[in-house]
Amino acid sequence: MTATAIILAAGLGTRMKSALPKTLHKIAGRPMLHHLLDSCSQVFNRIVVVVGPEMDQVAKACAPYPVVVQHDRLGTAHAALQAEAEFGEGDVAVLYADNPLISPDTLRRLLASRGDAGLALLAMRLQDPARYGRVLVEDGSVTRIVEYADATPAERAITLCNAGVMSAPAADMRTWLHAVGNANSKGEYYLTDLVEIARATGKRVAAVEAPFEELRGVNSRAELADAEAAVQQSLRRTAMDAGVTLIAPETVFFSYDTQIAADVTVEPNVVFAPGVTISTGATIRAFSHLEGCTVGPDAIIGPYARLRPGTIVGRAAHVGNFVELKATTLGDGAKANHLSYLGDSSIGARTNVGAGTITCNYDGFAKHRTAIGIDVFIGSNSILVAPVTVGDNALIAAGSVITHDVAPDAMAFGRASQVDKPGRGAVFKAKRSKI
Repeated sequence: MTATAIILAAGLGTRMKSALPKTLHKIAGRPMLHHLLDSCSQVFNRIVVVVGPEMDQVAKACAPYPVVVQHDRLGTAHAALQAEAEFGEGDVAVLYADNPLISPDTLRRLLASRGDAGLALLAMRLQDPARYGRVLVEDGSVTRIVEYADATPAERAITLCNAGVMSAPAADMRTWLHAVGNANSKGEYYLTDLVEIARATGKRVAAVEAPFEELRGVNSRAELADAEAAVQQSLRRTAMDAGVTLIAPETVFFSYDTQIAADVTVEPNVVFAPGVTISTGATIRAFSHLEGCTVGPDAIIGPYARLRPGTIVGRAAHVGNFVELKATTLGDGAKANHLSYLGDSSIGARTNVGAGTITCNYDGFAKHRTAIGIDVFIGSNSILVAPVTVGDNALIAAGSVITHDVAPDAMAFGRASQVDKPGRGAVFKAKRSKI
């Protein structure tokens, strides 16, 4: 069945109090708009996004999907009508970009419910409906949607609430949207009026229920935090169900795309930013931050480690406390255990990087790479000024500044010679003790 999703993203999002458009605020490391686009892409043949004027950031974020502009913000029905030329044939569903967590399964159920109804909508049943619009149902069919402000006490007691999403055949959707009026206090054209218009033409209206966790709207920072918490709880449960040990689940934060294998252990207070893959048997120790990196089997990361984009940690390698890796490959069994920065570098298998080591990758204008071979020993407090290569099985003496290539099997010293002054220590102490 051909189906088109029209996503309304023209709202100003004033309650978010942000220069960033509301729909680009992130949940689990991904803009809200992208969450919904991803779900829709698994269900609909075509997706069109309606944006407001001067919303170039949102329009750019919609790529590769087409965008139409609602130049005058005259309500949700008016916004949907701006995409009329893109409706095509088959069904059309109108969704909201600030309802980002609707699952593909729920969208499929919405379309399937259209089999015996002219119009279908999504609804949620809440213990505390608050100020949501209520969905009134008789004999299994929706009769109307009443806004909280207009509801009687009996209607406010109804717990079935409107989520805003509606679906109908393209031809009917066109006709009904044109029939929506603006005789209301705000003078706007509301999508919810479709219910009464559809019923007036003899069409049945069906309500498809889904959990609040999917249908929640995100219009403020507080609601964004609530949505983040709900998504994180789901991601943690999914990870643990897949065989991941989370020592303190409530302190671990995943991204939407985190890939983490069975028999991985994650200690407290770990953050996975986008683009992270963790292989089986790895341990991510406390207070570590990982982004855009791959961690191999049985590797140990942290505590207090930072892995930045482009980093690959090999099998059974160790990245210890206060070590930062950026665009670096750490070979199988290699170790960088203490207080080091390794940027734009490749480090061979079984190499040991001593405490305080730095690869100086930036000269103020461009980045340069450091290549360190296998079985190398890098002494503590060494500085390697890129571009530089250290050959296999070489040894860098502690405290060295390495500015040119080191041959395989060589020992390199890059430090000033030590000078001893006999007796001067005692003389210095004697003078200081008299002050």
